[in-house]
Amino acid sequence: MAGVGRRLERTLRVFFDVELPPTHKRSRFIAPLPTWLEDIGLRLAWPIAIVNLVGTVFGFWYYAGRPLNVEPPILEGQLGAAPLSAWPLIPDSPLATLLIALSLIAWRLDLQANWLHVLAFFGCIKLGFWTPFVQLFVNGSEGIATWLYVFLITSHLAMAVEAFLIHRYAQFTLPAIAIATAWYGFNDLVDYFWPILDGPHHTVLRAEPYVDGAFDHTVGAHDLAAAAAVFLTVAAIVLALGTYRAQT
Repeated sequence: MAGVGRRLERTLRVFFDVELPPTHKRSRFIAPLPTWLEDIGLRLAWPIAIVNLVGTVFGFWYYAGRPLNVEPPILEGQLGAAPLSAWPLIPDSPLATLLIALSLIAWRLDLQANWLHVLAFFGCIKLGFWTPFVQLFVNGSEGIATWLYVFLITSHLAMAVEAFLIHRYAQFTLPAIAIATAWYGFNDLVDYFWPILDGPHHTVLRAEPYVDGAFDHTVGAHDLAAAAAVFLTVAAIVLALGTYRAQT
């Protein structure tokens, strides 16, 4: 597999002649991807950034309740039901795809943006694993189109893969890790434990029943989704600190 991957990388080099960041001695704990796959991802930074920007637009469309409907009104769904002030707290996956797109663009333009890179890392780790877990083990496939169910799982797993490109071109600093920890920790707090605005702030779970005009958060599905979110935030912190230590 490595030989095939390296030949593919050499082929892409003809069309995407990018000066790649050097590889360093690193643990598979913080760099689980084979080097040839990292190189392919970095060579395709511009196309991947564009795909993620398209995914961001689709994600906001999804949170507006419109994946299969283009008829007016355009704004329904979770965003349509929430106050504007709550919007930054709701579309977590579209925000993560926007962050990784901007991170790749910043690297290609040689812009210093450590905070952006680490925020993108946290977002892709957390949502890249949280969404497949919730779709497979909390929501299930009922009540959603098969193509959309499969797309949500595979596209988010791809986000998790993207996260492990960032260590090659970004410096994981303690202030940047602190910013990402504060933002995603705050998200967990208001999503599941302290809803400061009209909610829910977290992605609506199909497994939560809708009772008397509100979602029932007392069911086990809510607790399972919350536990996964907190666990993945902690995992992102551990991985980021491991990357920081490897870089220093």
